[in-house]
Amino acid sequence: MEQYFIRGGKPLRGVVDICGAKNAALALIPAAILTDEPVIISNLPDVSDINLLLDAIAQIGATVERIDRHTARIIGATVNSYSLNYEYISKIRASYYLLGALLGRFHKAEVAMPGGCVIGARPIDQHIKGFEALGASIDLEDGQIKAQADELKGTHIYFDVVSVGATINVLLAAAMADGITIIENPAKEPHVVDLANMLNSMGARIRGAGTDVIRISGVQKLHSTEYTVIPDQIEAGTFLMAGAATRGDVTVNNVIPKHLESITAKLEDIGCEIVEYDEAVRVIADGCILKNTHVKTLPYPGFPTDMQPQMAVVLTLAEGMSTVKESIFENRFKYAGELARMGAKIKIESNTAMITGVRKLKGAQVESPDLRAGAALTIAGLAAEGCTQVSGIQFIQRGYENFEDKLRRIGADICKIDTDDEAAMDDYRQRCS
Repeated sequence: MEQYFIRGGKPLRGVVDICGAKNAALALIPAAILTDEPVIISNLPDVSDINLLLDAIAQIGATVERIDRHTARIIGATVNSYSLNYEYISKIRASYYLLGALLGRFHKAEVAMPGGCVIGARPIDQHIKGFEALGASIDLEDGQIKAQADELKGTHIYFDVVSVGATINVLLAAAMADGITIIENPAKEPHVVDLANMLNSMGARIRGAGTDVIRISGVQKLHSTEYTVIPDQIEAGTFLMAGAATRGDVTVNNVIPKHLESITAKLEDIGCEIVEYDEAVRVIADGCILKNTHVKTLPYPGFPTDMQPQMAVVLTLAEGMSTVKESIFENRFKYAGELARMGAKIKIESNTAMITGVRKLKGAQVESPDLRAGAALTIAGLAAEGCTQVSGIQFIQRGYENFEDKLRRIGADICKIDTDDEAAMDDYRQRCS
């Protein structure tokens, strides 16, 4: 079993090139099967979630050609099945975007019911509400979601709660519906806007993505496109937090600074210096004394839930009492016990973490409970005194490309070791003794 082995206490310094946004790519890949014509998507991150989704659309018959590590050519003309089995849904929940794509293109779809995940339940009631409003009938039986429609008609949809997944699925289903669809209270996340932009490049007529109202004028067919995925705001934010936690100086390159504003604002609140460039953001924390602050996760443009664990790690090293309130997922504090093993003073009450800053963390053996928590525990190990061993790194590899390599390039002492490799394990033990 592979794990990360870290010798901490070194400030990180240097430049990190950021990959394409995983969350955006997970929506763009299903969109590619809305046309018979070839669609080329570039700047795809080479992570397990993306590779699994490409496998999933190939499983229903789409032609998938990997042009290079970060570029795929997808042809939806060969799709011959409208059913995605549980194997893919169990591995990558975002496979349910194929519901919207298949329903929008073929007017029928069958996808295994997604379950909860370690960070909390993600109900699909708003997805179903949107599909039914468009004219689809939905059956839930034997763990399957079956959607079918003689035709899809434009309509008015008001989401009861902001839902990124439901917004994406309705965009996919409504792009070729008959008439005009208006979505009120949609998600405004950058990857929702990215999907709308790609669909428009395929001939869709979508206006208002990123605002309170999205208007979709259905078209009869979509065509080929070549599209580049936006940069990953969460990967960028993770490396900025690593720079802050280690009292370093880190620049994230190939980013859209506006997408990072809620993150950089909090880093400035706690005493870091932030410098913005056209396509880069720099955090300078060497020599600074980190101060406490209060954070509440909210839909975009609020502070992202996917950055909550990383922010919490930085606050364990800030003076005074900080609070982190989680308003999106109910189980996102599963990492707290692992941080406590490293000397963090963190107390969870309901959906709020109360964090009293300590002077330093100490290395320990910790286990990652999910993707973003795994990245956060890695940051904790980099900031800690001594050696840290992080297991469960398969979660991290779902969303971060070459995570340990990028960290090494900016000065981290981190390696990935198979625990069955006795020679490598002996070497690590000697270096940490």
